[in-house]
Amino acid sequence: MKKTKYSDIVDAINCDIIANIFQPGHKLLSITRLSKHYKVSKNTIIRALHILESKDKIEARPKSGFFVKHQVKREQPTAPSFSNIEPSRVMVPELFQDIMLRGAAFDIMPGEALVFPHALLRKLHRNINRAVRAQATQKAMYYDEPLGLYALREELREHYLSAGVVISVDDVCITSGCQHSLFLGLSATCAKGDNVVIESPGFYGVIQLLEELGLNAIEVPSHSVSGINIDVLKEVLEKYKITACVVSPAFATPSGSCMSELNKQTLIELANENDFAIIEDDIYGDLGFNNRPKALKAFDSDNRVILCSSFSKTLSRDLRVGWVMGARWQSRIKKLKLVSNLACSQAMQEALARFMRDGDYKRHLAYKKNTLLIYRDQLVQALNKHWKGMLKFTIPDGGLTVWLELDSTIDTRNIYNAAAAKNIIITPGALFSVAPYFTNFMRLSFNHPTIENREKAIGRLYSIVGTSKKDAKKR
Repeated sequence: MKKTKYSDIVDAINCDIIANIFQPGHKLLSITRLSKHYKVSKNTIIRALHILESKDKIEARPKSGFFVKHQVKREQPTAPSFSNIEPSRVMVPELFQDIMLRGAAFDIMPGEALVFPHALLRKLHRNINRAVRAQATQKAMYYDEPLGLYALREELREHYLSAGVVISVDDVCITSGCQHSLFLGLSATCAKGDNVVIESPGFYGVIQLLEELGLNAIEVPSHSVSGINIDVLKEVLEKYKITACVVSPAFATPSGSCMSELNKQTLIELANENDFAIIEDDIYGDLGFNNRPKALKAFDSDNRVILCSSFSKTLSRDLRVGWVMGARWQSRIKKLKLVSNLACSQAMQEALARFMRDGDYKRHLAYKKNTLLIYRDQLVQALNKHWKGMLKFTIPDGGLTVWLELDSTIDTRNIYNAAAAKNIIITPGALFSVAPYFTNFMRLSFNHPTIENREKAIGRLYSIVGTSKKDAKKR
């Protein structure tokens, strides 16, 4: 991978820290002087300093500058390892409903002040308003065509070329969000009682769908960096017949893991050999800080990868516009869409198609990714600042979330209840598995800036964890 200017600066300063040239407490040169020293822009220096902060190498002191830190130990969360992997029926805990009722799946403090929308998002809203007014006099009395607006499907076809996916416009079907797309993919490929492989930990929305459709889950461990364990999947395929495998290859929730291209190719080969569908949840694919990983569908050699995604994570949760590329099941998916949703908003599709055609979506993604990188670093800094001892959490290169492991005696469902009483919302690890594998884990999001009250919430959360740990020892 091509080295960037800011990564060279990160490496240079980090080497000086390791060599004790810069010792703990050492003050770095100002941003202006560093810019002149390395002969790069101030923005490049700021990006490098943010990365060094996220790696816990330096800290910013108000009105003083940047200083080398005493190192806080951090490790990756423990890699999951399961025994007796077998199909199991699914039951989603009521806790999921409580989190959704609070509207806080990606905000530690719902109700806190939000960042004012960027100019490009305001332009999108104007596009939507314009399209709604036009629809009132043009197409308001007509349903959308079954596959969705042609113009939007054409823009998505073009957009996915950057992810290595070569398809036709008719290979895309517009849906009411990614969850709807996943529902269509599972419904088109599976019948009640079939076995479906899922990542563990994995997206709780998939678990919810399996319960509703009467499908059995086979949980395969997923590493917090590299994703689903292909070797374990091979062992599962020797024992059980599976109909589908649901995976998030790019910046998967909750850990932000990414599959390697080799593992993607191997997964495709396994699907071809064992005749199962792959349902790719690509919801975070566009949110890579450094690059856009090649989609799993780009490796599809037998037309059996169903790609699902939406604009909910990149633009707005409120849009409810997604898409599914149904591969060999596209005709079946189109029929199921008519049954389950009939049609999508033509005005919303018109506005999004214009937003993409004008190049605004691409510009928005660049801004969004840079912003999320800053937010991620703020969350990491807050954890390093307010939490003591050995920390085990991920620092992903994209997506929206950090996966945090606590002491094995702690049940984060109890943490959830205690924190919610103080209007602090976490997502307990129990939601990301059918079995009780991750009861001492939690997911935190960097969808919002971790500053002011949200940063204070991280400190209060540590106190709640400490109280829970003491209570666990007493028991």
